[in-house]
Amino acid sequence: MKITNLTIVGSGVLGSQIAFQSAFHGYSVVLYDLNNDVLDKAKQSLKILAENFKKDLNASDEQIEATFSRISYSTDLKEAVKDADLMIEAIPENPAIKTAFYTELAPLAPEKTIFATNTSTLLPSTFAEVTRRPEKFLALHFANEIWIHNTAEIMGHETTDPEVLQNVVDFAKNIGMVALPLSKEQPGYIVNSLLVPLLDAATKLLVNGVADIETVDKAWMVATGAPVGPFGILDVVGITTAYNINKIKFEKTEDETAGKVVGFLKRNFIDQNKLGLSTGEGFYKYPNPVYRNVDFLKP
Repeated sequence: MKITNLTIVGSGVLGSQIAFQSAFHGYSVVLYDLNNDVLDKAKQSLKILAENFKKDLNASDEQIEATFSRISYSTDLKEAVKDADLMIEAIPENPAIKTAFYTELAPLAPEKTIFATNTSTLLPSTFAEVTRRPEKFLALHFANEIWIHNTAEIMGHETTDPEVLQNVVDFAKNIGMVALPLSKEQPGYIVNSLLVPLLDAATKLLVNGVADIETVDKAWMVATGAPVGPFGILDVVGITTAYNINKIKFEKTEDETAGKVVGFLKRNFIDQNKLGLSTGEGFYKYPNPVYRNVDFLKP
């Protein structure tokens, strides 16, 4: 099946990026969210993305204008998916929220529609049955700033149709991604299987009073040559994601350190709406975080 029409559910950081990237490469996109206030914020985010595409990809005004012409907006889920060949879900990293969403979506979408979840840590098999089309359901994970970090990890589950998986691999390539199909389910795919332990270790060092934010990031940046440290990465990923991952871990295992991390992030960041780059402040303040200062790594 040729994928032509997309529906992106969730207009947050990654949802907006997926929508813009897909429209930039010629796809017709419907961006869905719960209400117009949320979509209005997404429209502002898309304007910022447009400037990034001009700066980083040398996109022309004509390309940007054409991109916006391919994006429409909806708060009606049935209407949003009525023509969808592929639905990509980018809603909060919470199993209960995702289960409720797929329960609502399943009877509304056309039979042809492939469902893909952008979950960064959860397995597609967790939700396969509730989608009521397990053979047309898989995970499709993008990294943040997808026009630069252009990876697309494609992970099916035991009953995903191989042809469906290949269709999504082809779609990912068509929107400029380096497609990374997995041979079996793996929590965290490839990238997050490598990245999450780093971010988790950094957060534990902070919460346990071993070192402060800047010292941890300096250690990583100087020792490895990385352009950004783990707390800078967490600001881009979004502190809410780190909070939700640790909250799920604590609820499942009652791990004491995970509980401390949850409390620390809630008090100091979540409750104060310091969620990272998206809100202008997280571990650092934006648009000019101190780790980008020319003397940040000087002896």
